[in-house]
Amino acid sequence: MASNLQGQFLVATDRLIDPNFYRTVVLLLEHSAEGAMGLVINRPSSMSIEKALSEHLSMDSSETPVFIGGPVDASSLFILHNCLNLGQKDQEIVPGVFLVGSHDTFASVVRDGMKPQSGIQFRVYCGYSGWDGGQLEAEIDRGDWMILPSDGATVLEHDPYGIWDQCVRKLHRANRILPHNVRNPEWN
Repeated sequence: MASNLQGQFLVATDRLIDPNFYRTVVLLLEHSAEGAMGLVINRPSSMSIEKALSEHLSMDSSETPVFIGGPVDASSLFILHNCLNLGQKDQEIVPGVFLVGSHDTFASVVRDGMKPQSGIQFRVYCGYSGWDGGQLEAEIDRGDWMILPSDGATVLEHDPYGIWDQCVRKLHRANRILPHNVRNPEWN
């Protein structure tokens, strides 16, 4: 296993029955000997961004959902976005995908990203997923998670409900030994 998994996807396996992580894909934001932190990228909530941020920002009506980033500290908000201009102030997690690091950038991404012509893609997450030192490694060794290289297109995928299936297919293609359509299995 790589010593630092920051920027990688954790793809939940069928063994993982924790309802917080069933069929999820987590983008790891941080990973070290002290622990790990990430965001579940494929679990939209029923709360809209407009409703969640109504006390802090004025914006046009939107049905864009807030995503559930994980079970830890649901009152914390995080934004991942693809705006290069604003990203210069933020931490790049995956090439072309940035984690907002300030209130000013947060407000700018939301305001500008709500304009269809802006070309900015973003996701707002409430809560995060966290592991103590060695905990994530133990879960990976137990077979709860598979590691997959991440990419910005998947992080900001238009249809979040298909992300887990898409990642599982990538893992199967990368790890299969036999061709998928074997004409005669006795030839092996």
